[in-house]
Amino acid sequence: MYGFVSAAPLTANRHGAVLAEQRSSFSNGASLRVAVRRPAARINMATIDKSKIPLNVYRPKNPYTAKVLYNERIVGEDAPGETMHMIFNHDGNVPYLEGQSIGIVAPGTDKKGRPHKPRLYSIASTQHGDFGDGKTVSLSVKRLVYQDADGNEVKGVCSNHLCDLKAGDDVKISGPVGVTMLMPTDPNATLIMLATGTGVAPFRAFMRRAFSEDNPDYKFTGTMWLFLGVPTASTLLYQQEFEEMKANFPENVRLDYAISREQTDPDGNKMYLQNRMKEYEDELYELFQKDNTYVYMCGLKGMESGIDGFMTSRFERDGKDWIAYRKSMKKAKRWEVETY
Repeated sequence: MYGFVSAAPLTANRHGAVLAEQRSSFSNGASLRVAVRRPAARINMATIDKSKIPLNVYRPKNPYTAKVLYNERIVGEDAPGETMHMIFNHDGNVPYLEGQSIGIVAPGTDKKGRPHKPRLYSIASTQHGDFGDGKTVSLSVKRLVYQDADGNEVKGVCSNHLCDLKAGDDVKISGPVGVTMLMPTDPNATLIMLATGTGVAPFRAFMRRAFSEDNPDYKFTGTMWLFLGVPTASTLLYQQEFEEMKANFPENVRLDYAISREQTDPDGNKMYLQNRMKEYEDELYELFQKDNTYVYMCGLKGMESGIDGFMTSRFERDGKDWIAYRKSMKKAKRWEVETY
């Protein structure tokens, strides 16, 4: 198992895991000792007012300069590609909510001599940050390297800038942005979270908010069901964190992984996220039709069509139209998607 994980077991109560001290470790053996305390009072998710959602506090032309505290690889050495977990110190000056994104402004200029446009990244930490003091923000970033049509290696400007940062470096932040992927106000809701790769970032924030913090103003009593699709087991981001949450809150946390290069479905097909979900199609069919079920999707765009495939068949068995129903879920803000 690889990822940003606690080396000490979580001490759980009914609504949150209270940690006096936590040593967070990474797949390369590095560790970070973190003092985790009751989070600083910020925004009460149970009674959130849209007018209080922080938006574009910092514009791309006037970004906030944060400091890199930590930047470590969180996938195995045999993983296809490199993914990093990074923590930036903003001294409490960059407010945000779980489910939002921040923009990163890479230094330098593009081919036309203009400043690079900000690249948006989903936030992987709660509004209190990984340290619980409200002064940091975390990202999960995969280094983009590919070959163009002529066979030349091309490096993504922003992802490589981020993955190369060292502790103490400056990083320019804009935002936050986003209102569609926020957690529901109902603390007894069912959240079905569908992610591929680094698309799991906002769901780490959701789950840490619900299960790894002592929040006197927010007690989550519902269910969070995470489906995570990755190519290899060594790319299961934050797996140990999630498994600890499940162990401490077995009635509230469900985890299902789809490892495409190492697993197959009953028909011998590669195990993609939609294949894993199909194993639960009857249960999902029932859950999707409950008013307190919220579906969040983040990651590769292809998974949405795959889900449409098996859910269309399941709805047709009862004479119903899945596509029409999905549209009604979206209208009710119970089906939120951020894919690329």
